[in-house]
Amino acid sequence: MNRDVDFNAHRPDGEPTPDRWAAALSLFDAPGAKESAADVWRRAAVYFEGKDYATAARLLAGIVEEHPELTGPRLLLARAYYHSAQLRRAEEQLRELVDRDPVESYAHLMLARTLQRQGRDEEAARWQRLADALSPS
Repeated sequence: MNRDVDFNAHRPDGEPTPDRWAAALSLFDAPGAKESAADVWRRAAVYFEGKDYATAARLLAGIVEEHPELTGPRLLLARAYYHSAQLRRAEEQLRELVDRDPVESYAHLMLARTLQRQGRDEEAARWQRLADALSPS
């Protein structure tokens, strides 16, 4: 983590920049300590909430590689890829999710939206129908 961060940095809307919070959290780490997956998850969530999707995706990719069985990090990784226009990567993660958890309705919906954004409307319609059928409402 880069400790030379401007802790007074703010976005144009007046909110603090995501790297400000992520860097501040790292100040409490013991020197040389390995960051746990939970710590990386929290830091990735800060970047995601700050709309720094590419950085969030980079962090989440490591968690997914280390813990491929977890749905939450993989779903957030797919969302980060989607929002950073890495649509092929988002599609790959979402297909893995629906293979692992066929009743995860949000993964079906996101896969439909990802395919639509790629101009693959006919293929997306199938996933949209599945998402609608699995949706609790």
